[in-house]
Amino acid sequence: MKSAQSAFVATVLYVVLALGGAVAFAQPSPQAAPTGPGAQTQQLQAPQAAPTTPVDVSQSGGSFGPAWNGISIYALFMRADPIVQTVMAMLALASLWSWAIIFNKWIALGLLRRSADRFEKSFWSGASLDDLYQQHVQHIDHPMVAVFASAIREWRRAFEGGPPRESLLPGVKERIDKSMSVTIQRESQGIERQLGFLATVGATAPFVGLFGTVWGIMNSFSAIAARHDTTLAVVAPGIAEALFATAMGLLAAIPAVIFYNKFVNDIGRYIGRLESFADEFSAILSRQLDEKAA
Repeated sequence: MKSAQSAFVATVLYVVLALGGAVAFAQPSPQAAPTGPGAQTQQLQAPQAAPTTPVDVSQSGGSFGPAWNGISIYALFMRADPIVQTVMAMLALASLWSWAIIFNKWIALGLLRRSADRFEKSFWSGASLDDLYQQHVQHIDHPMVAVFASAIREWRRAFEGGPPRESLLPGVKERIDKSMSVTIQRESQGIERQLGFLATVGATAPFVGLFGTVWGIMNSFSAIAARHDTTLAVVAPGIAEALFATAMGLLAAIPAVIFYNKFVNDIGRYIGRLESFADEFSAILSRQLDEKAA
């Protein structure tokens, strides 16, 4: 990443310096002041005013379209090369989809935390486990309830033929723990869904934008070679399109990376909360098994 950014900065600096040197070379050198005897009495002429006619990029730059006052995203997109337009469209779609995932995950994680708070409050209120199971078994709407229900189902299977013998208790406890562990893994996969897209956008969008930048700079140099002209009217549109592609790549990548890291940390804490609940619930069921064993 750092090497690619350094290469891009070096390329832009090289282009700017080359264009500056070319423009300076193309400008006529100033005439020397008169040195004869008449130099003391000769009237100075007013300098010629700079041309005020607005530059029409469509006349001097060929296919870049009309000139625009200020920066217009629509103008930059419409007069860009088809390949640069494709890069911009891909980055815009990736950014929109990333924001959709960000809002969806933000809301979903908030609902999961609030649901877990309500369930833990009712779980530790001293209510009967059977009553709590009957209350939630028909509507398992968040992972903590799923972990609880899986453990109770395995508990009930162990008592289908009566209280288990003491020699069978280790196997029952192991099945309960395994059932909760599998449920946590399955629920974790559902929570982490679509995070891979954010990681992909964060890792690849800057390079996709860099590709558009390189292509735009190549078009600018091609325009210079075709017209034998180094004026800014020829090269500026291509440079602007190139830099705009890089800006779109960063615009897509930066939020994706920020929220990917945030969601990974939030999901990690929530999964740790599920595992802690599973350990505590396993200890409660293990103690009741020891008390009810035949």
